[in-house]
Amino acid sequence: MTQANDYEMVLVESYIVNNTSGKHGNIHIRPVEGNKYTSELQVACSKSLSDPKCFPVGTKFMLQAKLTDRASGGKYLYSHPRWKYEIVK
Repeated sequence: MTQANDYEMVLVESYIVNNTSGKHGNIHIRPVEGNKYTSELQVACSKSLSDPKCFPVGTKFMLQAKLTDRASGGKYLYSHPRWKYEIVK
């Protein structure tokens, strides 16, 4: 069971992926470089953050997320899709 204290505020941004193999769509969310998490991690969160009709690519957001991993082995950050977020830039 996930504990509330497993989550922390993380600065993330939308970006265009170079290789969409195994991914859905070409705009994704990642942690902003220079913070606690590497920008190579993916972020699972509300799809509206990666929708260019809602926010331009490169928009930064502050959201509550936790580091987790897939059964197949890859680590990623998870934020519940219905949780609020703050638009930073």
